[in-house]
Amino acid sequence: MIIDQIIDQDVIPAERFKLRPLRRSDAGLLRMHSGDERVARATRSIPHPLPPGAAEAFVARSLSQDRVEDVWVMDGSGNNLSEVLGVVTLKRMDRDQSEISYWVAPAFWNTGFASEAVTAIVEANPQQAKTLFAEVFQDNPASARVVTNAGFEYLGDAEAFSVARNATVKTWTYLKKLD
Repeated sequence: MIIDQIIDQDVIPAERFKLRPLRRSDAGLLRMHSGDERVARATRSIPHPLPPGAAEAFVARSLSQDRVEDVWVMDGSGNNLSEVLGVVTLKRMDRDQSEISYWVAPAFWNTGFASEAVTAIVEANPQQAKTLFAEVFQDNPASARVVTNAGFEYLGDAEAFSVARNATVKTWTYLKKLD
């Protein structure tokens, strides 16, 4: 039985935690945090209520060698914090572009963890992207501050479907040139 699979993603240091690839053992904390309606409603893809096996399926997809996005856990265990503070993903796009997304567990909101994680990903640029995109729901101005504080510039308005809301939600789109 494989407990944890090693994948080809670097561990990225941040000030108060490290960003590391997911492990199968993260499924329980991921289930607890992403099962919170406040987290799910701030994302496009997390359903609410979270169906049985959804966290385990997310981990399995994240560990797959043919995955479409890289996923890092904000792991604060080295600083006496939770092992799973939140998640950051980078989805590869064409033309050396990537899209960043993230969520932080509600117990750690307003701590600067999201800003720290996004800044660490931007500085490390693990996919060697020339341009990063971010999209946030317009009813989540705190998330917009995270990306603008990391140097992203407003690109325009759009819409995205939220599984948890079962609705199309207005978004703000941002970009950051890295070349």
